[in-house]
Amino acid sequence: QMADPFLYNTGERSHYGCLGHEVQIEYLKAYVCRPSFFTDKAVIVVHDVFGWRFPDIRYIVDLMAGHGYITICPDFFKGTEPWTSTDHWADFPDWMKNHDPMKVDKEADVVLKYLKEQCGAKKIGIVGFSWGGMAVHHLMLKNPQLTAGVSLYGIVRDSEERYSLLNPTFFIFGEKDHTISLDQIFLLEDKLKQYCKVPYKIKVYPGQVHGFAQLKPEDMKPEDKPYIEEARRDMIDWIKMFV
Repeated sequence: QMADPFLYNTGERSHYGCLGHEVQIEYLKAYVCRPSFFTDKAVIVVHDVFGWRFPDIRYIVDLMAGHGYITICPDFFKGTEPWTSTDHWADFPDWMKNHDPMKVDKEADVVLKYLKEQCGAKKIGIVGFSWGGMAVHHLMLKNPQLTAGVSLYGIVRDSEERYSLLNPTFFIFGEKDHTISLDQIFLLEDKLKQYCKVPYKIKVYPGQVHGFAQLKPEDMKPEDKPYIEEARRDMIDWIKMFV
């Protein structure tokens, strides 16, 4: 029995009443939330392994919309089953082979087209969590249409080309994330200093585990709450600075 790599309990989720609605975009389903006023700024939210219907991720979509962005979380798993907290970790590598966070380019293009043509978006940022953080790192290397990105505890690990970011990118990590070691974070920092030509930022939040930043308020532990809130503020500030 492998230890649960997320260390945050996904079983008992408090009910969350969403503010947005679901749409169909070509072959993708997506959850969209819009601010109450017109804007030409948008943010794509990339979900973690628990998929686009997971309450925590919808909470983040609504939070971004509340800050004035048309916000969308597409189903990057294209209708296939997300990982669930009852699945066995021994099967995780196989599941990941069929859900590769580096193979999101086509879906990203479909969503970008929708945001530009149907929603009138002119500037589009992206934020992603865990699996989605890896997807964001990948897309910030490949897709110049994304004005800025925030990757929360997810990095592209095994490509030498992973440091030439196209647009401003912010990497958020938990100090006690046992899926991403501090060594990997220091290496990322070192290489970005050498190769990256756009603004970037790396920040490590004390005592925080993998998945810390998407917890809903009622699921937070009091000692973690200040760091969770700080990470979210930092994420939103980065998007506001560039998008």
